[in-house]
Amino acid sequence: MKKILNSDSPEARHLRFAAAYNLGRARYEGYGVKRSTEEAERLWLIAADHGNPKASVKAQSTLGMLYSMPDLKDLKKAFFWHSEACGNGSLESQGALGVMYLYGQGVRRNTKAALECLKAAAERGNIYAQGHLVEYYYNRKFFSTAAAIAKRTTENDNIEMLATMTDCLPAYVAKGVAIAAFYLARCLHLGRGIEKDEAAAKKYYSKLHWEYRRPEHVNIKKCLHLCQELGGSGTDFS
Repeated sequence: MKKILNSDSPEARHLRFAAAYNLGRARYEGYGVKRSTEEAERLWLIAADHGNPKASVKAQSTLGMLYSMPDLKDLKKAFFWHSEACGNGSLESQGALGVMYLYGQGVRRNTKAALECLKAAAERGNIYAQGHLVEYYYNRKFFSTAAAIAKRTTENDNIEMLATMTDCLPAYVAKGVAIAAFYLARCLHLGRGIEKDEAAAKKYYSKLHWEYRRPEHVNIKKCLHLCQELGGSGTDFS
C-alpha cells in the first residue's frame, strides 16, 4: 500500500485514496506498525483530499469521528468533515450531522436541520440516528411515535450484522440500539404510547448493560432501580 501511495503512475492514481485510508487505519489501530494517531490523521487527510467526492468518503467520515475524540477534539473540524462526507453519500456522517445539529456540537443548534438529517439517515438504516429520534420524540412527549420507532430499532440486535449492512461503526450501532431500548423500556414501564407491560420493560432494562453496551448518557443506576422496582434482582447490571 505504501508503494501505491507514493507512486506517480497514472494507473495507481485512483488507488491512492484507498491506500492512504487503509494505512491510516493500520496506524490508528497499531496493526503491524507503531500506533500513531497523528500519523493516522495525516494519512486520512490525504485520503479525504479536501472533500473530493472521488476520494475516500470513508476517510472523510472517519476524520469527522476522529475530531470528536478526546485526543484531537475539534468539533468544528468534526462538523466540517461530516458535512463533506454526508454530501458525498456517507450514511454514518448523515446521522452524526443530525446529532451535532440537535445538540449544537461544532455548529449552532438547529432543530430543523437536525431532524432532516436524522430522519433521512434513519430511513436509510442508520441505527444511531434512529435511537436519537426515539430520544427526541420521547422528551417532547410524542410517546406513540417514540415507542413505534424504538420497537422497530430494537427488533434486530445483531450489532455486527447491522454494522456490516449499513457500513457504520459497531460502537455507534450499539449506542443507537441501546438508546432505543432504554426509551422503549420506559414506555412499556409507564404505559406511554404503548400498552403497559412491566415484564417486557424489565427485559429491556436488563439488556442495556450486558448486551447493548449502554450509551454514556443512559443512567445505569436508574436502570437498576427501575428493574428492581419491577421485581428484578438487578444482577444483570453488575
